[in-house]
Amino acid sequence: MDNKLKEVKKSLPFERTVVFVKPDGIQRGLVGDVISRFEKKGLKLIGLKMMTVSDALVRDHYSHHVDKPFFKSLSKFITSSPIVVMVWEGVEAVEAVRIICGSTSSRKADAGTIRGDLGMGFTSNVVHASDSVENVEKEIKRFFKDDELFDYDKTEYLHIYYPEI
Repeated sequence: MDNKLKEVKKSLPFERTVVFVKPDGIQRGLVGDVISRFEKKGLKLIGLKMMTVSDALVRDHYSHHVDKPFFKSLSKFITSSPIVVMVWEGVEAVEAVRIICGSTSSRKADAGTIRGDLGMGFTSNVVHASDSVENVEKEIKRFFKDDELFDYDKTEYLHIYYPEI
């Protein structure tokens, strides 16, 4: 790795975050649009796969919602179609991705965000994004094996973060 690139990686708060394109995004053919937004931001894609979500995985991932009245419909929705799960990396990636995704309620999300531009629902809001650095590692382990994540140099970092070096 180039010495300047090593300096960038050491000096800035790089994080990982999980995003998935939900069934409505899959059915509407929005995967490319979603990926494009994160790539344009300068985030690095380090994991990507399509999968069907089991009932057990839904209960684990949404354990904080299991006792809520909407859980049954959420579970039915998230298992209705495959999802595309991704891990992205970048400086303060969790917050950056949440800003790009917009408010959970798509009807209230700002224009220019994924949910604001592409969604109208609350459950069917196109994407899921990790809500905290603490939850990222749990979500990564839930959806990915170690050999499904890739570490590689992204030389564009020298241009994206240049003034911060």
